[in-house]
Amino acid sequence: MPHAPIPPQRRANARRMRKALTDAELKLWNALRAHRLMGLSFRRQMPIAGYIVDFACPTHRLIVEIDGSQHALASNASYDDIRARRLQTYGWTVLRFWNDDILRDIDNVCTHIIRTIGKDLP
Repeated sequence: MPHAPIPPQRRANARRMRKALTDAELKLWNALRAHRLMGLSFRRQMPIAGYIVDFACPTHRLIVEIDGSQHALASNASYDDIRARRLQTYGWTVLRFWNDDILRDIDNVCTHIIRTIGKDLP
């Protein structure tokens, strides 16, 4: 299935979001950037299928989303499910982590990402 075109405004929004990371996003980005996690290449605030995802590893078609407390609301959780299903129809796997998971136990989050991709841990 081909990717949906990304409107210019959405691309501009992604650029703006890359400059304003939350504490959890910054902590995870520091673990992922520059191939630090098992040599994997991640992009942040990447437009995919009409959405802007927090982090993506295009070579393994993996998306990592970081959720704050607003995602616990039923309406937002429903939207997140619809969004994840749509991204999955484009061949992406979507992982979701709470802000607190990243801030308190980044090593476990990174291990989960590696295992999802299927890389062997040292």
